Amino acid sequence: MSAICVYCASGPVDQDYLDLAAATGTAIADAGLTLVTGGGNVSMMGAVVRAAREAGGRTIGIIPEHLMKKEVADLDSTELIVTDTMRERKRLMEEMADGFITLPGGIGTFEELFETWTGGYLGEHRKPIVLLNHGGFYDPLLVWLDDLRSRGFVAQAALDKLEVCDTVGDSIAYLTNG
Repeated sequence: MSAICVYCASGPVDQDYLDLAAATGTAIADAGLTLVTGGGNVSMMGAVVRAAREAGGRTIGIIPEHLMKKEVADLDSTELIVTDTMRERKRLMEEMADGFITLPGGIGTFEELFETWTGGYLGEHRKPIVLLNHGGFYDPLLVWLDDLRSRGFVAQAALDKLEVCDTVGDSIAYLTNG
């Protein structure tokens, strides 16, 4: 394990979530891992990269050109990769990471989580995926997924590919120790 991709909110959120993102960035750097993100410098995405760098970590940001133009890019990234499309961005994020942590977020975060999780379930990769359920943020999703499982729409084997953790420390421990 050398690089962790973090999926999280890039829109306005409460300080609690910004603190969670910062704690995640610090923990990744403290573990000697590289942080891979969507290359933004705002909200939780900005908090996670700033904290990782402040803790001496290496950051790789991957951002599509159209977001560069909106001036939300993390220009201080150790390495900033600019792509033509969002699809290329997500492909590179998945390729460059050895594992994934999904923090609270919105539809973009959900889309990244589900695409990566589905790829793992279908055997496209064997990388561990953590859903960090901070303060029960993902409880409604987990209830819904369990209902889908009981109805036969989601296989237990798919659910087994997603590790649900309640803390940053548990998330990093799972990713680094299995």
